[in-house]
Amino acid sequence: MAYTLFVIELISAFILAATLLYRYGDCYRNHILVTVSVLTAWYFSFVIMFLLPLDISSTVYRQCLENAAKAATTTQGVQNISTLAPSPGTECQKPSSFVSSDIFPNLWRVVYWTSQCLTWLIMPMMQSYSKAGDFTVKGKLKSALVDNAIYYGSYLLICGILLIYIALKPGVYLDPPKIKAIASSASNTWGLFLLILLLGYALVEVPRNLWNNSKKNYTLTYCYFKIAKISTDKCEAEETVDDILDSLKAVIAAVGPGHPLQRHVEIIVQKLPIELRDRLNGRTAPERATPPSPKSLVNLHKKTIKALHGLQRTETQWGLMLERIFHLEDVAANQRSPDRRFQHTFQTARPRLTRILYPPIFEWYWECFLKQYFLKTMALITGVMSIAVVWSEMTFFSKKPVLSIFAQIVIAATGNYNYLAIEAISTIVIAYMFYCAYSTVLKIRLLNLYYLAPHHLTNEYSLIFSGMMVCRLTPAMCLNFLSIIHMDSNVIKERIMETYYTQIMGHMEVLGIIAEGFNIYFPMLVVLLCVATYLSLGSRLLSLCGFQQFIGDDELTTDLVDEGREIVKREKRKRQRAEESQSRRRDYSERFAAYRERDAQDGARTGLLNDVDSDYYVQPSPERTQRAHAPRGYERAELPYNRAHLTLEDELDDRFGESTLPSVRTDFDDRRRDKMTLPPRGLFDDV
Repeated sequence: MAYTLFVIELISAFILAATLLYRYGDCYRNHILVTVSVLTAWYFSFVIMFLLPLDISSTVYRQCLENAAKAATTTQGVQNISTLAPSPGTECQKPSSFVSSDIFPNLWRVVYWTSQCLTWLIMPMMQSYSKAGDFTVKGKLKSALVDNAIYYGSYLLICGILLIYIALKPGVYLDPPKIKAIASSASNTWGLFLLILLLGYALVEVPRNLWNNSKKNYTLTYCYFKIAKISTDKCEAEETVDDILDSLKAVIAAVGPGHPLQRHVEIIVQKLPIELRDRLNGRTAPERATPPSPKSLVNLHKKTIKALHGLQRTETQWGLMLERIFHLEDVAANQRSPDRRFQHTFQTARPRLTRILYPPIFEWYWECFLKQYFLKTMALITGVMSIAVVWSEMTFFSKKPVLSIFAQIVIAATGNYNYLAIEAISTIVIAYMFYCAYSTVLKIRLLNLYYLAPHHLTNEYSLIFSGMMVCRLTPAMCLNFLSIIHMDSNVIKERIMETYYTQIMGHMEVLGIIAEGFNIYFPMLVVLLCVATYLSLGSRLLSLCGFQQFIGDDELTTDLVDEGREIVKREKRKRQRAEESQSRRRDYSERFAAYRERDAQDGARTGLLNDVDSDYYVQPSPERTQRAHAPRGYERAELPYNRAHLTLEDELDDRFGESTLPSVRTDFDDRRRDKMTLPPRGLFDDV
């Protein structure tokens, strides 16, 4: 039973990590090294979340055995406690999840040090290598090292400070265990600093967002505001790409056939989607063009990658936000529906099983009635959880009396040998802290470079960035959780049995400034950050500095909401005209197919009368027939963005999926010339 539960937890962690990676990443287009590294980073983080509660219950049982052995030694006066059995009054119950003592140490050792290697060595190099503009392996590695100087510099700075502290401390000498403790302390200090910042924001925003999402009008107004901001970002990204195309056209004009840099220029051009290549070919070359230097070509390559990344990000946000606004407007319109059947403005194809299990009448009750109560209930639950976490973070250092809420729960469950309650409360609290911190990471837009988008639209840089952040946050978060439930001897100043996870992480007695200072008192700042987030001080400060923020009835906010509403109206009219045009073409095609079928039957009869073999007659395809016989103006009609037989994922994949590299052009390629697509690209495609 114990090993069965252990294996189930491992499999559940893998399924969760693989599902998230499938939702956000594109395993077919991303490089295999990126996919494996990100999957490993996410999987090991979820392994800690799922298995640390089992380690806690196992530690409680081992502590019980040790206490029982000490009590038996005192009463019986026996020196060899290894041969003692607990007295009848102090017999300990073994948890159903208990495993052998060598399982957890080996597991934590592999998980922790693999995660540290990924987050500090491998993944930063992979991320910088993938966006480097150099054209050789040596050049890319050099650029990656320079680009990661900040990451490595911050880590080495913390390690250096700790080494100086130990060197100046009398009676302390460096040895391998102490060096390992220094490395762990440096990483955990960095992770704890980031964790408290994220929790100070997310512990307030998670319940507040759930509560605001239950208010349809507020959510729709906020989405209008967001679409206006995204529209501005989209225009800026398009202007940046236009500047890149101008520079690239001048380079192409200066670098003719046979030039040493021609191959590098072709590599840059291959990065462009089909639409941008057509725009590049249609531009007029400058009369005088100066041949570029290798260094300037490297910079142009790097700028091209960054510009295409920004354009893809804004286009993705644009499409997803439009879909959300259309849905919210449909919800507002259906609330007044007398037949209580949910009607969509733009119909999309749904799987048959979904249509059976989630018919329009169920959808109406959920979207228009039940969903808002569900969100409000979840907002109240998460609000209570946030208050409990903040209170425990402020009071976990108090041993007598015990003020931490979660420590009280664990102590009460320990007295009753209720291991199930210990594992349940530990899993819930860790999962909530994981969600608060990681939901902030998944939504982070650091310098507008990283964004995790669903529908397989997240690029390699953002996936690697999220993997690094997850690996850096997880160890610090777990140690912080062990502190708030009083299972860290450095916090409560009492020698207790440590979890196997803490034993692998190492004791920090040699680093008193970290163990007794930063790790205990810095988490108390979370309450100040929560108050600042609740009062929206950060948003108000950014608004005063000129950054557009959604703040109540502010004049700038109102203007952006009105602008967003007009943008949505234009996009809706454009999509409705596209659907009407498609409907007319479909009707015309059906009528023409009927006429063609009748003509074919007449021709077959005539052929039989004239001894002509009708087997040689070939029915033309509907699309070929449509282009060949459609009236003028229809043969070049643009395919609509939102087609009825496609799902949202199909539409976004058509718009941002793999573009076709130079090859034999087909009719399908011609129909996709207007789609914004990015070519498949891996880490080593330029080498």
